[in-house]
Amino acid sequence: MMESFDWERLGDIALGRENLGTEMPVIVYRLLQYTMRDELVARYGEGVATEVLRNAGYRAGISFCRNVIKERGSFNSFIADVQKQLKRLKIGIFRVEKADINNMKFVLTVSEDLDCSGLPVSGDTVCDYDEGFISGILQEFTGQRFAVQEVDCWATGDRTCRFVADRI
Repeated sequence: MMESFDWERLGDIALGRENLGTEMPVIVYRLLQYTMRDELVARYGEGVATEVLRNAGYRAGISFCRNVIKERGSFNSFIADVQKQLKRLKIGIFRVEKADINNMKFVLTVSEDLDCSGLPVSGDTVCDYDEGFISGILQEFTGQRFAVQEVDCWATGDRTCRFVADRI
């Protein structure tokens, strides 16, 4: 039984998927995410489901940063590497709209993201996992914890997801 996540447990995808390759359609990711969310809500309620997804995203963001992001110099070079890797892996198009480095406050966007781009408008933000993911990335670079909140989402009628990140 797996006790805790480790990057190595992702395995050698190219070796294991010799014929199908390393990529899959976004619909498969969303099928997993939204059925998992529904099951969590049914068993534990909306609040716990949101917390679980946010915490999973946080752990993923830290691990992603440690294993994929190589640039650790300036904030600008770090963000440039994050942007490059998120685009390369087709996770989304990441941008920094505002950065107050002295106070550790940021406004960040992710366009064409895996979680919600193209969803019908529901009026609710849905990118809980992304909130955690961004929090983990920022913590890994700065060494400080962040509260990240999605304030705009495709599912609320916006065409990009916008997140406010504040140091805790």
